[in-house]
Amino acid sequence: MTVTINGERREVPDGIAVSALLEHLGMPRERVAIERNLNILPRADWNQTLVQPNDSFEIVHFVGGG
Repeated sequence: MTVTINGERREVPDGIAVSALLEHLGMPRERVAIERNLNILPRADWNQTLVQPNDSFEIVHFVGGG
């Protein structure tokens, strides 16, 4: 199915949860925030929220430093 991730259209497997989407994209789950269809998606919902066709995600990876 096709979704938009950080402004880019991408093909992802059907029927995956948001947590599996991160794995599919090779993104670590730690220090990541996800917005789905203009709403922040709480980390507690990642495993049970299924990716739907035409969903739009903004995935932000926080980097530490100092």
